Amino acid sequence: MAKLVFSMQQSLDGYVDHMKMGPPGPALFRHFMEQLRDQSGFLFGRVMYEIMRYWDEDSTDWDADEQDFAAAWRRQPKWVVSRSLKSVGPNATLVENDIEAAVRGLKAQQVGEIDVAGPNLAGSLTDLGLIDEYRLYLHPIVLGRGTPFFAGPRPPLRLVASDVIGEEVVRLTYVPA
Repeated sequence: MAKLVFSMQQSLDGYVDHMKMGPPGPALFRHFMEQLRDQSGFLFGRVMYEIMRYWDEDSTDWDADEQDFAAAWRRQPKWVVSRSLKSVGPNATLVENDIEAAVRGLKAQQVGEIDVAGPNLAGSLTDLGLIDEYRLYLHPIVLGRGTPFFAGPRPPLRLVASDVIGEEVVRLTYVPA
């Protein structure tokens, strides 16, 4: 059975905005690359899926690490939860109806970790009791506004791990309490 993991970078005040935080530093990028290679796939909300489609097309501006990331990302199966999209890109499956049944089926059919990407989707899955682990990558920045990591009330959580990645990021790992 697969484990659903919701992980995102966030500011100290709880917001997720990759554009304002900037790209991850070398150590964090390598960390994300290792995780990408080890996971079983992605479960995206529409907004995060559209952001990550950036990696679908090669760019002459990319360095070797970015090219490796793009290749690994393209190999990963992706499930996209959306009522507005009519189609999705390569190696992706559109989930339009009965999200709970679809995700429960996905968890039962897959093994390993599936990364949940998008705070709104994660909020819905949290309400359904489907998120198995939360990974918060805290950056030493205060944004003051934006999209919060938790789209609704924070669920009861228990801290199971913490570690420093690079010189500036702390990863906090929680499970439902």
